[in-house]
Amino acid sequence: MKNRLKIAMIIGFGLSLAVAPMPGVAALQQGAKAPDFTLQAAQRGKAFSLSLKQTLRNGPVVLYFFPAAFTPGCTVEAHLFAEANGQFNQLGARVIGVTAGNIDRVAEFSRSACRDKFAVAADPGAKVAAQYDATMPGPNETTLSSRTSFVIAPDGTILLSYTDRKPQAHIEKTLAAVRAWNARNH
Repeated sequence: MKNRLKIAMIIGFGLSLAVAPMPGVAALQQGAKAPDFTLQAAQRGKAFSLSLKQTLRNGPVVLYFFPAAFTPGCTVEAHLFAEANGQFNQLGARVIGVTAGNIDRVAEFSRSACRDKFAVAADPGAKVAAQYDATMPGPNETTLSSRTSFVIAPDGTILLSYTDRKPQAHIEKTLAAVRAWNARNH
């Protein structure tokens, strides 16, 4: 019985690490240049190759990293970004979600959780997230994306960098940053 309790505590601690940000690790900050990337993505369940550089040609990008598709917090965050997507688009911005995972899972997530509103990219091994300093340890020594949002100007400059486990504030903060950019540039 004591061994089962120990095992349960170890598993519980391990799972808490999967959703807690790494203390002392900061994502790329405002003013830094956003690393370019091309990833397999999906929107409306259809796979395609997504390039940050190409997307930035159409205006600012709200790039948000999230730990895992179909987990409670990540689903809530996707729903919130989907609800606000029209506001982002009116301001000329595009939303892109990125998570460590395979394209099949991301395609399904783009349809259900993202409600067909924006692209979601698969970042196997969280390699792109690592370039943005937006990773955290996952279960079984894997690396996950941390819940980190960026607003990136068309020239590739990071306008906002925000990390928080709670999904709600990500939409408010990114929308405010896009509005501020839009007010300065239009």
